[in-house]
Amino acid sequence: MEKLTKKELWKVFLHQLTIRGANNYERQQNAGFTEAMMPVIEKYYEDPEAKKEAYARHMEYFLTNDITSAIPVGVAAAMEERYATEGDIDPDSINAVKTALMGPLAGLGDSLLNGTARPILAGLAISFITSGLGWFGPIFFIFGMALVSLGVRYLGVFQGYKQGVKFVEAIQTSGLISKISDLAAIAAYTIVGGFIPALVVISIPLEYVSGDTVLSIQETLDGLMPGVLGLLYTGLMYWLISKKKVSAIKLILVTMVVGIAGTYLGIFG
Repeated sequence: MEKLTKKELWKVFLHQLTIRGANNYERQQNAGFTEAMMPVIEKYYEDPEAKKEAYARHMEYFLTNDITSAIPVGVAAAMEERYATEGDIDPDSINAVKTALMGPLAGLGDSLLNGTARPILAGLAISFITSGLGWFGPIFFIFGMALVSLGVRYLGVFQGYKQGVKFVEAIQTSGLISKISDLAAIAAYTIVGGFIPALVVISIPLEYVSGDTVLSIQETLDGLMPGVLGLLYTGLMYWLISKKKVSAIKLILVTMVVGIAGTYLGIFG
């Protein structure tokens, strides 16, 4: 029987986009993963019992980052093809490979995509907005994230299928995932930290007047370190979230209330 064509792999790619469409608390992303495997199962399994077994095989528990989940989808497609055409692999090994990839790919996706690409693109988008470019900011963010997301999914499905089990062995023996995750975390902290002076702006317009002497609190603080109030406030938020486990939603609301009240009272500029 012939191998999967590019057209059929594109179907797998499109079906993989539903990976979070039927999330459930029992088996998480299993329904979306099975949906992604439908073009493969329908192509290779004509016998009703064999088809039923294939569908049941992929309805087992599965959970990882929804974008990097494209990699085990591509690998599973190659293994299903091999099992259906050659019959020289154990069908249980398909789920074993999926399970082995769940943890590492969850860490990779969260650090590289959620922890690096998303905050960087969001920071750039906010910078565009504050500089007067208006709608270009959100449009840039949407298209940027779409490009990253779809690019990773494309490589996951097509390269995962092309490399098959060899891909799994390569990334596990080389430690590539952990290296990428570490570098992504460093890049995210560095770049997001660089956005603090531009995005967290706190100004105190209060002045101390004594005779002909006028002492501006804000100018004094800027003389010590420009943007120091924004840095201190960001550090306080990080400490409250990471150490005291305060809800980020609560801190956002508190920030809004303090900002509005402080501006109204003339404490903040």
